Amino acid sequence: MRRRAAAALGAVLALTTAACSAEVPSTPHPVPASTTTPATSAPAPARVTTAPAGAPAAPAVTWQVGAHPLPLRADGFGEIEPTPPELVNRALPTKDILPPPAGDRYAATISAVPADVLARSTWQPACPVQAGDLRYLTMSFWGFDGRAHTGEMLVNAQGAAGITKVFGQLFAAHFPLEEMRVTSPAELTAPPTGDGNSTSAFVCRPARGQTTWSAHAYGLAVDVNPFCNPYTQGALVLPELASAYLDRANRRPGMVLAGDATVRAFAAIGWSWGGAWTTPKDRMHFTATGH
Repeated sequence: MRRRAAAALGAVLALTTAACSAEVPSTPHPVPASTTTPATSAPAPARVTTAPAGAPAAPAVTWQVGAHPLPLRADGFGEIEPTPPELVNRALPTKDILPPPAGDRYAATISAVPADVLARSTWQPACPVQAGDLRYLTMSFWGFDGRAHTGEMLVNAQGAAGITKVFGQLFAAHFPLEEMRVTSPAELTAPPTGDGNSTSAFVCRPARGQTTWSAHAYGLAVDVNPFCNPYTQGALVLPELASAYLDRANRRPGMVLAGDATVRAFAAIGWSWGGAWTTPKDRMHFTATGH
């Protein structure tokens, strides 16, 4: 979802693995594959366009995500602009990348990361987690279009079983997500458009405005509906077009609010919520490390 300054990312990724480990207080130790959920070898995603029988009609596409780059600020983020009317009450349809769940029932898999998935992710040898310590998840979710979809996610093996449990609870509650997919390397250096809304976990990048690794770089953090749950620090809003969602009293689908079912589900597996922080306030962010 979020865009980083290319220079900051390049400087961090140039570090050796040992040097990266020294910058972060603790590095996850190798973890054996989870035995809680059966592991299957997932195929590379193939775009699916056929809707299941009885599914509601998809809403008209009123906004093309990623089509309008923003002017850059000195810090590499985009200029903060008012939320376009089409996104004030965001409910864009989901583009399927995997077949939807059978019978609209929640389904999840945990597997070692397939080579083709790893190749299209942001992982590389300089990252602070070994590829073997990541897991590839597929999980059902409800879209804003009222349909059940299947998403994908890379997480640390330590949290894989817990994350599938959390998203099972969100599915049962019909909590909507716009998309859930693996972040690609191109997204890290692409011009910011300020309109991303992908729920994701592993991204090999530094923390915002820093040179130390983010919890996402270990696969130990998940961002949920970033546009509906923006990050703020001072005047900075990320995504840059999401200012309409700073009004938390105006409750809309996909928002995470203090004490709600989403916060409770993550708390049950020991993960904390960035929306409870004073500054920055990271409403999209759930983490196993506290950062």
